[in-house]
Amino acid sequence: MPRLKDQYNETVVSAMMEQFSYENVMMVPRLEKIVLNIGLGEALQDPKALDAAVNDLTRITGQKPIITRARKSIANYKLRAGNPIGTKVTLRGERMWSFLDRLVNVALPRQRDFKGVSRTAFDGRGNYTLALREQLVFIEIPYDSIDKVRGMEMTMVTTANTDEESRYMLEQLGMPFVRV
Repeated sequence: MPRLKDQYNETVVSAMMEQFSYENVMMVPRLEKIVLNIGLGEALQDPKALDAAVNDLTRITGQKPIITRARKSIANYKLRAGNPIGTKVTLRGERMWSFLDRLVNVALPRQRDFKGVSRTAFDGRGNYTLALREQLVFIEIPYDSIDKVRGMEMTMVTTANTDEESRYMLEQLGMPFVRV
């Protein structure tokens, strides 16, 4: 069982019940899934960029991503509906907890001049989105194997009703938010 899941069950649940005075353990918010995606505008000119992004996400998550396609045609960008323009993967369960542990304890501290992640990237419904500028912060990606530095977004979907509850839960799990 992943370390962060044990920490959530043993300490975070009781801390949140005390902080927000929940009456029942089932009222405590939990992490549902983590969705990672890489948007690839350059995939229109270079189809190999899509393969490289799929390979990177597979190495990082241990799960094969799906290819996202354009919904609308946009003439200015030479984009047609159905063109492949990105890749995404949804993590749940053991893989989600394992990924979050690696993200918080290994990948984020490896960033240059890292001072913490934004406290304001919540969507109003308790979900948190984090963007990384390069895939090299993950130790699974060897420096020599990349063709181009790509950024990615990850969204942590929780069952929390408010951003405050979600922020408190993520702080308890070790998310390094910027100090105010």
